[in-house]
Amino acid sequence: MTADAPQFVTVGSGAAERRIAVILDRPSPAAVASDGTPRPGLVWLPGFKSEMTSTKASDLAAFAREHRLPMTRLDYSGHGRSPGRIEEGTVSRWLEEVRAVFVGHTAGEQILIGSSMGGYLALLLVRALQREAPAEAARIKALVLIAPAWDMTRLMWQRMGDSARRELEATGVFLRPSRYGDGPYPITRALIEDGRRHWLADAAFDPGRPVHILHGLDDPDVPWEHTLDLVAHLAGDWTTVTAVPDGDHRLSRPQDLELLRGVIRRFIDGDATA
Repeated sequence: MTADAPQFVTVGSGAAERRIAVILDRPSPAAVASDGTPRPGLVWLPGFKSEMTSTKASDLAAFAREHRLPMTRLDYSGHGRSPGRIEEGTVSRWLEEVRAVFVGHTAGEQILIGSSMGGYLALLLVRALQREAPAEAARIKALVLIAPAWDMTRLMWQRMGDSARRELEATGVFLRPSRYGDGPYPITRALIEDGRRHWLADAAFDPGRPVHILHGLDDPDVPWEHTLDLVAHLAGDWTTVTAVPDGDHRLSRPQDLELLRGVIRRFIDGDATA
């Protein structure tokens, strides 16, 4: 089996049962700290309409192999190698998939690394586990968020024009043009309506562990100010932000990848304030 060969995990039940693709890199032997304890694993959460073999994910997988760190990746249903249609996706559905993979297919401490929507899902996973499974939440050592699209559906709705909103209400879907050459992004009424159940802005949120955010100042998709609002919303003085002056939304240039690796390197070396 090659390093990027996926396995398939079943999530949900009944009519909602689905299979999602995951890549579980498990080095042998895994790296240990100076006290003999295992170093944390990495969990990669991609963005909306992205996938687990993107530039950033593949670069981090190589980094994890170099440092003998376990790494877990997944494609949400309707994304990448996972079956299904993206139009069937909702925040609830994708969060259920992230939780199933984290709880069922990782062990020990983990660093969650989320890009765009993946950053939002990382925050939602921490919040859900804090409430419902504290022992699982305790395994999350830190969060590294890349241009986190927190409260993503609220952001989508706010940035839609009146004609797009009318189209969404009338047809159930708005095909938002993409600037990345990967076809339009289908924004469904179900996605928007379900997303209201998961807004972080409705109540203060203490993540309870370090959160390091990387955000490009030239990001046309998730405004820099959206991260500043998140910092103001997160309680507990856990959050560090690194602004990338000429960075775009994807932050996939060599210098961006090196910056990301540096943040993760400090966490795995034991710097809890990285």
